[in-house]
Amino acid sequence: MEPEAGPVLYQKLRVWEPSLESEEEEEEISEQLIPDASGPHDSSGNKPGRLPGAWAQLVATLLLLTVGFSLAVRQLCSSGASPGALGAGAPPASGHSHRPGVYHHGAIISPAAECSRLGRELFVAGGNIVDAGVGAALCLAVVHPHTTGLGATYWGLFHNSSSGNSTALTSGPARTLAPGLGLPSALPALHMLHTHFGRLPWPHLLVGPISLAQKGFLVDTSLASALAAQDTKGLCPLLCHANGTPLGPGTRVTNTKLAAVLHKASLAPTPDLSGDALLSLLAEDLGLEGPSVGPRPTLEPALQLPVPQGILFTTPSPSAGPELLELLEASLQSPGPSPAPCPALLQAAVAPGSSILATVDSGGSVLLLTSSLNSSFGSGHLSPSTGVLLSNLVAESAAGAWACPLIFRRISDDTEVDVLGLVASGTPAAARVTTHALLSHLARPQTPDLQGPTESPRACGQGTLLQVAAHSEHAHVSSAPSGCCPFQGF
Repeated sequence: MEPEAGPVLYQKLRVWEPSLESEEEEEEISEQLIPDASGPHDSSGNKPGRLPGAWAQLVATLLLLTVGFSLAVRQLCSSGASPGALGAGAPPASGHSHRPGVYHHGAIISPAAECSRLGRELFVAGGNIVDAGVGAALCLAVVHPHTTGLGATYWGLFHNSSSGNSTALTSGPARTLAPGLGLPSALPALHMLHTHFGRLPWPHLLVGPISLAQKGFLVDTSLASALAAQDTKGLCPLLCHANGTPLGPGTRVTNTKLAAVLHKASLAPTPDLSGDALLSLLAEDLGLEGPSVGPRPTLEPALQLPVPQGILFTTPSPSAGPELLELLEASLQSPGPSPAPCPALLQAAVAPGSSILATVDSGGSVLLLTSSLNSSFGSGHLSPSTGVLLSNLVAESAAGAWACPLIFRRISDDTEVDVLGLVASGTPAAARVTTHALLSHLARPQTPDLQGPTESPRACGQGTLLQVAAHSEHAHVSSAPSGCCPFQGF
């Protein structure tokens, strides 16, 4: 069954403007401090409403200076604390504040600070969570080529609070472009997701990523660590110094070929055409007759599992979603529920290299995205015409064993929104890690002071877990390990 093709429109969020709130208050202060020229006759015998000329001018001048200085200080304070500063909650118009990771309207969390910032900018520009998430994913394709990119495979899970429906973005079975090289599907997958559920124009989402690729970005700690552990053969000259040594933290990288591909994709009117532009160039690089033809990414209804506390949603096969629901169903049927023990670290020959991000708004809409090259830097083959690293996700690979985003919508007697999203990366036991995180959340006492998302979720073993939630008309974001992933919101 195909989901509705029409765009989903959310209520447009208004950016908090502190100056609006304080305008009336400032007027009242001014009225109280500036003397009334028509006051009563004073005891010195002066005419009503008059002070001696020099004294009157001096008093009026001092009062006006006092008011002006007070307003200037207030304006400076409000502009200096910009809403949604990295890793901090922005104080709302009412003047109260929240712990880091709690916002009034929307939030995004990703592995790269630059991409979280870009996602927030799309929010503020009038976009919804799909715009912010897709824009951040395209940003990660530029700045984190070791875990994701245009050569990666994408899975996603979107919960629309307006309709109550959850939709899965599926890449289908892995397909081979050439021996040892996976067929890229990132561009058509992200473009399709945006076409159905985004709000801003498609080209708007690519402005930031194109600029980063064209003008350059700084190598962060995550990329530098991956480069230090990687044989750089095949990655030069893009990610190497002139002598062949890998780039270190803080080095600026430009990828003009990738910028050109993204620019062409921004002009493509349909998801298929945005992907075909890349495939044509890759075919020329590899000496193939033409772009490979195969199943395209699809949007499907998410898998559902009703539980006593609410409804669980995840992605269908060939992702690890069905395995996740089986683990959860078995665990929830046992007395408790109590958190399952953390899975032991698996000694995998090649641990899947994957990237995750999550966005949420205070109304309860959630987008979880996960992508993979199958291993760090994928195949290690850098396309000279496109600046794209190709994955080694081929037909024999377990295409989605690392992908099992989960959304939990609690059902309660009141009308308050209570939605939780979890997505894990960096481990071949993603389904078991996510199961442990959800059971830990459900095991918490549901008293008024403990309702809502777990403030510090736990991740089992190695890897990263992102948690987003909508609760009490606020958007919440957090991660395990804490501080691993920058977040922004407003």
